[in-house]
Amino acid sequence: VKSIDLYCGGAWDFVSTGSTSASPYDVYGGQPYNTNNNANVREWVLFLDADGSDDPAEAVAVLAPILDGAADLVVGSRVLGEREPGALTPHARFGNWLATRLLAGLYGARYTDLGPFRAIRYPALLRLGMKDRDFGWTVEMQIRAARQGLRHTEVPVRYRRRTGRSKISGTFGGSVRAGAKILSTVFAHLLDPSSPAGVP
Repeated sequence: VKSIDLYCGGAWDFVSTGSTSASPYDVYGGQPYNTNNNANVREWVLFLDADGSDDPAEAVAVLAPILDGAADLVVGSRVLGEREPGALTPHARFGNWLATRLLAGLYGARYTDLGPFRAIRYPALLRLGMKDRDFGWTVEMQIRAARQGLRHTEVPVRYRRRTGRSKISGTFGGSVRAGAKILSTVFAHLLDPSSPAGVP
């Protein structure tokens, strides 16, 4: 929190899901699901991992396209940015590559990453009707954004080795479970009536 204040300044509302695992749901600036819990957020919400892998110094760069009026959703791409050795494992890179190819082919949404470091306009987040509280929340957000025709872009971000061992990418079994959830989310939305059909 202090890092974000240092680099961005201004008035901030910091919200965490309360998890102690430093998972993707430990976010500063917003909470992707129970948005009614954060009545003070009005213009945009910023998400980043709380395990040290995302660099708060880059919050300004992630927010810039939204503040400039050029995008509704901005995803920080670890693929386009610099990565510390070992920060993004080979199986995580492959799963990320596969999922983004499916997003392009099935939904017309062109991304290089599903990274958690991202920002979205708050009214747009409310319209998405997010449901997933697990490994699939990032890809769900990108699918719903594509189906609703939100303007999206990516910016390069640095990705660092996390503090402690990840229960997801740090083990093969965890990666398999996360990958299965992400892929099931990609295909489930093809039949989900609550996710408006149509490719922008």
